[in-house]
Amino acid sequence: MPGCAMVSFRLGLADGVSVVADHWARALERLGFVVTTVAGEGPVDRLVPGLAIDATAPPEPEELAASVGDADLVVVENLLSIPLNLPASRTLAEVLRGRPTICHHHDPPWQRDRFAHVDELPIDDPNWRHVTINRLTESQFVERGIDATTIYNGFDTDPPRGRRRATRSRLGIDNTAFLVAHPVRAIERKNVPQALNVTAHLGGVYWIPGQAEEGYGPTLDRILARASCPVRRHPVDGLDITMADLYAACDLVVFPSTWEGFGNPPIEAALVGKPVAVAHYPVADELRRLGFRWPDTAEPEGIKRALESADLTEDLETNCALALEHFSLEAMSAGIERLLDRAGWLP
Repeated sequence: MPGCAMVSFRLGLADGVSVVADHWARALERLGFVVTTVAGEGPVDRLVPGLAIDATAPPEPEELAASVGDADLVVVENLLSIPLNLPASRTLAEVLRGRPTICHHHDPPWQRDRFAHVDELPIDDPNWRHVTINRLTESQFVERGIDATTIYNGFDTDPPRGRRRATRSRLGIDNTAFLVAHPVRAIERKNVPQALNVTAHLGGVYWIPGQAEEGYGPTLDRILARASCPVRRHPVDGLDITMADLYAACDLVVFPSTWEGFGNPPIEAALVGKPVAVAHYPVADELRRLGFRWPDTAEPEGIKRALESADLTEDLETNCALALEHFSLEAMSAGIERLLDRAGWLP
């Protein structure tokens, strides 16, 4: 059977790229590939520490070449997109020159203020194919002279049922409390202050399960210490509390990000019938144009009205139907298959 090496900074963890990469791996396996995961961090088949975001030195070219071996296809998840470890990106690009490769782009540098000066990424090669996760990014690639194809993230349309009472008990809140979940890593663009503002306005308890990253820890501690609502920071780790438990336990999901390449939680919430409030970052508005009905996190009173509206059930049903139509694993898999067929890379 043909082999596929999937390469990233980290894989098999709870971050959004890892989750999407796992879905891609399953789709590729159904298409006939044997998938081998390669990353600098996480429970992967081949660990290459020099690929990690916090690596002190890049991998040696020989080490990286050996890690991808003679794979018939290589899928690069974000490592040739965002300069979190630019030396590793350079090394990987040289190793993959001329090889059938899909560069799966979640976060190109120009979409982040702190990386906007970086013009080395994305790197192109005639034997590579570029995939973006939204049409906005696809158009930005075309403007830069790189052809790209959008394949939206896919989701499990029959997600597992979580444990509402047990999870709330673990968090130390009773069944009458209004629980607002903010299912993100704690970094600046996730806009924790606005999530807290919404929660306080609704008289709720705020829960952020993700760890602080990108040096945001001290800032997060100060923000949460000043919060005017109760706060919970219990992590989601796949053992004690799962994402299914988070969605079952909460009464509202908030997603006030100032930027996202996609933003999985609004779709995940739609599939389990949970109300969600979403900011007007550009890709969220791209998704809204499909018909999603999401109140704006900048308007807490509007969120309150939406939750109390007689149309709430209809809105939740509409959101679920749209998620099923556009963001199923089947729709994502079909997009991958079309891409591979056009490239002549299908098994």
